[in-house]
Amino acid sequence: MTTLVLGSASPARLATLRTAGLDPLVLVSGVDESQLDALAPADLAQGLADLKCAAVARRPEVPADALVLGCDSVLELDGEALGKPGTPEVATRRWQAMRGRTGVLHTGHSLLDVATGETARGCGSTSVTFADLDDGEIAAYVATGEPLQVAGAFTLDGFGGAFVTGIEGDPHNVVGVSLPLLRQLVRRLGHAWPSLWAPR
Repeated sequence: MTTLVLGSASPARLATLRTAGLDPLVLVSGVDESQLDALAPADLAQGLADLKCAAVARRPEVPADALVLGCDSVLELDGEALGKPGTPEVATRRWQAMRGRTGVLHTGHSLLDVATGETARGCGSTSVTFADLDDGEIAAYVATGEPLQVAGAFTLDGFGGAFVTGIEGDPHNVVGVSLPLLRQLVRRLGHAWPSLWAPR
């Protein structure tokens, strides 16, 4: 069995991987996300994923045979990269702009094989269509606190699921890690996907 290290604090990413049979070791990268800007949304997502992967791979507690995964997501709307809103005011403005429209959720993936030093990377992109929320629904959703710390100010697997009317592409990518893309990256590094499954 190959050890997967997840360099992310996202409970949604961890839950997605566990549901798929993996049980990663979680080590949060602590990367300052503000150090990258002026990049196209997909490039920003990939750049941040690369930074997180590299930061975690340097940690002494990473096993010598591990695969280290860094991920980062941003929502693209009108060519602009929308990360975590951080405040209720920003989340409210985001939803006022997003409602009734379609954006593209980009998730960068960077996977490093510690034993060989090789990295495989790729960005998944999924179109997301949002319901036309009224102001009361936006206020109620923002008040839950859920949209404040997630890319694009929404989740597919929480309160926000009711406000997503359509997905084109991999839904796991919207949650924060594309399982089909990750499988491709694992195979590119010479590992078998089932070797990551936790013992049953």
